[in-house]
Amino acid sequence: MENADLASYRIRRERELGALYATARSLTALGELDAVLESIVREAHELVGTDFTYLSLVDPEGELRLKASQGTISPSFNQAHVPSGTGVGGRVIASGAPAWVSNYLQARDLPHDRTFDDLVIPEGMVALLGVPLLVGEEVIGVLFAADRTERPFEPDEVALLSAFADHAAIALNNARLYDESRSALKQLQAAYLTIERQVAIMERAQSVHESLTHVVLKGGGADEIARLLVDHLQGAVTVFDRSGAVVARCSLDPDLDTGTAQQPSDGAVEQARRSGRWATTTDSTGRWHTAATVQAGDTYLGAVLLTRVEAPTPVDIRTVERAAQIMGLLILKDTAVAEAEERVRGELLTELLVSAPPVGSAQRARAHARGVDIASLNVVVVAMSETRSASDVGRRLRALSSEWNGLAGEHRGRATLLAAASEPALVAETVHARLRKELGSAVRVVAERVADDNWGRAFELASRCCDLMRNLGVTDLGSTAERYAMFALLFDTDRAQDLDRFVTDTLGPLLVYDVRRSTQLVVTLSSYFGNSGNLTRTAKALRVHMNTLLKRLDRVEGILGDDWRAPDRALQLQMALRLHGLRTQTGRTT
Repeated sequence: MENADLASYRIRRERELGALYATARSLTALGELDAVLESIVREAHELVGTDFTYLSLVDPEGELRLKASQGTISPSFNQAHVPSGTGVGGRVIASGAPAWVSNYLQARDLPHDRTFDDLVIPEGMVALLGVPLLVGEEVIGVLFAADRTERPFEPDEVALLSAFADHAAIALNNARLYDESRSALKQLQAAYLTIERQVAIMERAQSVHESLTHVVLKGGGADEIARLLVDHLQGAVTVFDRSGAVVARCSLDPDLDTGTAQQPSDGAVEQARRSGRWATTTDSTGRWHTAATVQAGDTYLGAVLLTRVEAPTPVDIRTVERAAQIMGLLILKDTAVAEAEERVRGELLTELLVSAPPVGSAQRARAHARGVDIASLNVVVVAMSETRSASDVGRRLRALSSEWNGLAGEHRGRATLLAAASEPALVAETVHARLRKELGSAVRVVAERVADDNWGRAFELASRCCDLMRNLGVTDLGSTAERYAMFALLFDTDRAQDLDRFVTDTLGPLLVYDVRRSTQLVVTLSSYFGNSGNLTRTAKALRVHMNTLLKRLDRVEGILGDDWRAPDRALQLQMALRLHGLRTQTGRTT
């Protein structure tokens, strides 16, 4: 019997060892981590012959998490994890050696985890053996063999599963290294593709930069910049000037052309203007708007706006910014040319205003080269503002000068325009309306017809009338010099106090009497002189009875004295009444 038992034991051990080495060789042929885990558990289950087998790996927090199982019946058991230091797995990790219990739930010398114990009951696990998966001296996991009946584990079983676990740990570690190598390879490939894309993007950006630079060198404009951006970035491109007007627009997408261009009062353009650089927004249709400001120092010159369906990349944004910088260079270049032309025109304007007639042939030739016929310049316009500088007003006049085929600039601190027009009054009113709108503030405009090519004399009279308007309290009006000429010639317009004193000394008593008594003596006296002293026409003009008119004139005589009709006194009164009327009328209308 002893010989028969020994022979049977030897045959069983040989079969187990043969199976062990066969499964070990099969494990080494696997590369995928998940495939290795499943194979380890399957082969261990067949090798040991317990009811079920499972494998748990140690996670970064030190917990054992089930990764593969064979023979389990409860789906929830496959989600099992055991906290560090608990159960058979905790003992295996702590000792680095196998451990087993014949009845897990009744083992009182083991720290238990209630959550895991709740999973053990439906699975029916009773006897449990755990062996370590060692890589060097580190336990990376535990291989478990379990039965649903109470029993001890023989030393041969423990040794067999431990030997299998040693081979399995090597295969598992190789699989992990294989996964890490493959992951590193994928990262390297991704990095290489990223580098390739970055190189392509840089090459495209360099191409755009070279194209934009070429636009500057050949003297291109906003239309070419918009077209270049659309060619490289797709979508639609809109270029705005400093006032918000669209100066160029290009699009190859009909859907982006169906709507109107975004206005600079809101959206990306306004945000970019506030930031001084760029901004990106999306609208209700899902379109992306990327705007970059065109600036020279702190001066806002306009904006470049890219609209498209796709979100812009950082390179796209830098490209739009670069286009805005190129646009700024073009504007500065055009501005420099315009300023040079303005200086020439300003010099010609000054020469005409200071020189005595007749005009020389050289001046006529210079004017003709700029499309100006000196002989047709028959109106001088002077504009003044209390809130804007003469140079600022002068720049506005330059922009208007082409409408009258004229010259504009600044002369002796006054914004001046020489125009070719048949109606000075129409020129004054039109220029006043335009300046009033553009400046957003009050402005005085006086126009005077030029006689005998004497632009200097017309300028002096228009300037004096402009000063007189200010002294009279007129701040916002377009008029001809004719309306104020006589008084501008009689009074020194630099002595506003003397002008006020003259009106007050001459009409002061009547003005005070009217205010205190709510009478109309000043209006009556003005109508009396306006009707050449004719009482009938005066009464009719005032719509009063003759007796009422006579009583008013008697009151005037009582206030001013009985000599108010004398020629010298009457002349003073008429002049004061006229000045007061201009001041009062303007006060009501401005």
